[in-house]
Amino acid sequence: MNTLQLKGNWNIAKGKLKQKWANLTDDDLEYIEGKEDELLGRIQKRTGQTREEIEKAIKD
Repeated sequence: MNTLQLKGNWNIAKGKLKQKWANLTDDDLEYIEGKEDELLGRIQKRTGQTREEIEKAIKD
C-alpha cells in the first residue's frame, strides 16, 4: 500500500468518525497520527462514551 492509498483510507475513516460523532473537529481527528490514546480521550470527553464503546464503534 502506498502513501496515497493510506491517505485515502485515512480520509474515509475520518469521514466515518465524523458521521458517528459529529461534534468531533478536524483538530480532534489529527491526533490519530501517533496519538491514538489521546484521540480516544478526546472522543470520550466530547461524547461521554466509554473507551470500550468507542473502540468497538471504530472497529465496526
